[in-house]
Amino acid sequence: MKCGGSTLAALPEVFFEDLCKLQEAGTIPVIVHGGGPAINELLEAMQIETEFVGGLRRTDERVLGVVEMVLGGQINKQIVRRIAKAGGRAIGLSGIDGGLIRAVPAANAHEVGLVGDVRDVDAAILHGIIDMGFMPVIAPLGIDEAGQHYNINADTAAGAVASRLGVPRMIVVTDVPGILKTIEGEKRVLPEVTVQEIEEMIASGEIYGGMIPKVRAAIQCIQGDVQEVVIVDGAEPRVLSRVLGGEALGTRIIKEG
Repeated sequence: MKCGGSTLAALPEVFFEDLCKLQEAGTIPVIVHGGGPAINELLEAMQIETEFVGGLRRTDERVLGVVEMVLGGQINKQIVRRIAKAGGRAIGLSGIDGGLIRAVPAANAHEVGLVGDVRDVDAAILHGIIDMGFMPVIAPLGIDEAGQHYNINADTAAGAVASRLGVPRMIVVTDVPGILKTIEGEKRVLPEVTVQEIEEMIASGEIYGGMIPKVRAAIQCIQGDVQEVVIVDGAEPRVLSRVLGGEALGTRIIKEG
């Protein structure tokens, strides 16, 4: 499961209670989170300029320091704390810890700086945490063979973790009801969309900005064992239990029609 940074602060307590009920029932969620708004706030307070290229934050050493501080510290522990408050058990870590997420420079590193692509995920670390009965809560940071740290898009990291764990479904929790398409002059949520339809919507400009890396990560994710990615609004009551129970919520991204 991926939780967007703009979503986390607004998630109701019932969302975390739902997580804990899943844990009690034997379904252990694996959470990868973002933290964009909190990163923006601290960068602004420290008067460090930042910008985005194709939905990815341009990251130099100063920006990376702030990203690590916010993602690996503030946001990660906030989620662990809210899970504990709801009665659950979670362990927070970043992709740097134990070399969990092995990274390489992004293909457009000349434009975005210290942003990484995922080369590998050490699933044994996550299986160990799960076997102990804890939910892993992962900050999307990576490390390469030389010890260089990287800022990794949370959607990309979540897709790589889901693929490496071989789970059938990844849930992307956002602050939007799903992928929207203009139909007869009205924005409507698409209940289901294929990879080809997504590519067409990117080409037409219907999918743009921060949604592009989100759907790109979903596409990459479902090339492997993951059968579908579901984008849902975290404000929906008991959204996780309802999706896992088969209810049609948000947008399902599938391999083919």
